[in-house]
Amino acid sequence: MRQKFLLFFIACCMSLSVMAQMDPYPTYPNPVLWTDVPDPDVICVDGNFYLVTTTMHQFPGVPIMRSKDLINWETIGYVVDKLTDSPRYDMQGGTIYGRGQWATSLKYHNGKFYVLFAPNEMGDMGRSYIYSAVDPAGPWELVSRLPHFHDCSLLFDDDGRVYVVYGTGELCELKPDLSGIIEGSHMKIFEREEDEKGLLEGSRMVKHNGKYYLLMISQVWGPGRHRREVCYRADDIHGPYEKNVILQSDLGGFPYVGQGTIVDSKDGDWYGVIFQDHGAVGRVITVMPCRWLDGWPMLGDEYGKVPENMRPVVKGQPVTPLMISDNFDSSTLGLQWQWNHNPVDAAWSLTERPGYLRLKTSRMADNLYLAPNTISQRMMGPYCSAEVELDVSHIKEGDRAGFCAFNGHSGVLTVTKKGKKYILTMTEEVINMDGQEKQVTNVEVTERERVEFKQGTIWLRIDGDFTLNRDIAQFYYSFDGGQQWHRIGPDYQMRFDYQRFFMGTRYAIFCYATRRKGGYVDVGGFNCEIKEN
Repeated sequence: MRQKFLLFFIACCMSLSVMAQMDPYPTYPNPVLWTDVPDPDVICVDGNFYLVTTTMHQFPGVPIMRSKDLINWETIGYVVDKLTDSPRYDMQGGTIYGRGQWATSLKYHNGKFYVLFAPNEMGDMGRSYIYSAVDPAGPWELVSRLPHFHDCSLLFDDDGRVYVVYGTGELCELKPDLSGIIEGSHMKIFEREEDEKGLLEGSRMVKHNGKYYLLMISQVWGPGRHRREVCYRADDIHGPYEKNVILQSDLGGFPYVGQGTIVDSKDGDWYGVIFQDHGAVGRVITVMPCRWLDGWPMLGDEYGKVPENMRPVVKGQPVTPLMISDNFDSSTLGLQWQWNHNPVDAAWSLTERPGYLRLKTSRMADNLYLAPNTISQRMMGPYCSAEVELDVSHIKEGDRAGFCAFNGHSGVLTVTKKGKKYILTMTEEVINMDGQEKQVTNVEVTERERVEFKQGTIWLRIDGDFTLNRDIAQFYYSFDGGQQWHRIGPDYQMRFDYQRFFMGTRYAIFCYATRRKGGYVDVGGFNCEIKEN
């Protein structure tokens, strides 16, 4: 009997071991989105999570993403195709690099979705937008233009009143139709403590169990001080408020996480969605449990840390990366793509040569950073690789067409024409800007290597390594469809610079003229992959 029991016990242990190896509920590593998705706001409607993020000078703008599990996200639409308050959105008389749409608030009320965002600008360009839609994929309709609300949060209260919380503890009430501010409603709902004299912004207001919770990013400058997420809580939206630190955690050796929101699932479980600075790839998304302790939304695991791995809200969802290949066989542009500033619609086509994206020169540009119709999508970590096929046989002398790791500091592959020959150069390019209008004063260009060739089609590839302390891009070319790749130029050190673009590095394809219009490049395909190691 004793021997039979021992054998039964061993069999049970083996069975449990096999079940554990099967991992019926897999986890995903944080960050769940290792790409530039800053200033997130997230809501849950009918079991779907919806996220809005900041894309600044990229258009279409104000991307809306959807997920079932808080892990796998897909872009389902954009709120605006263009912004037109100034010719600077068209790179005329200046630029909007690092400006444009910022820190959008996303809410759902009475069967409609609403967004509120304010461009980071002065004067009329900085006036806030409110848009609404029945379907978050669009179309979206403009509701009103309001004064500038920095890092704002919209709140529809239970009694039908509507508020905006913004800046550092500022509040105002909106008219019921959202057409303007109710006169005399502006107030400060709290004053900074001595311990909050550094950065304190990124407002996200939620209501739970009758209480108001305002989440903000906090950074006190000084030795041993780290970025953190704080929460202000009150029984009345007008105050008084009390404060608690709800998260102070690093992750993977990168800086401490901060700025985001909390969201509840259809089952009533709560989660934190907070971004983390990740160097040149930008600001990435981490997901973590949110536990209500003593009436506070405490973020992280049982130790108050962002977990290295996170279970999805529901299992079995398909993997949907935000970096997506494209063979350009559709008559409409994929939602993974955005233009640098407003596009010139007449200067690109998916139908003039089916299966190709045609980029046509439309005006003179002195450099890459003033080139219209540069098209891009996010790079992703920890490792990524992307290649493009370029038919350059119709570029003219003075035209510049190519592929780059695009940011304020860019690694660039450029094809130019000289007589009957083509020249491929690998350069490092840095933009310098001046003034409120973000005028491009000069671009520092350092050539690293060049190659001459005669055939009209070339394949270009860029590999990205965004692991800790790396941020390296490597560049390649091929003349045989990628069967054999040749390295060009040295390792390129990518950077994130909040004073220039304030965004993560992107894969970008360009074609612009420096002498005369009329040339074009045909892009035959964009193939990319994300690598874990």
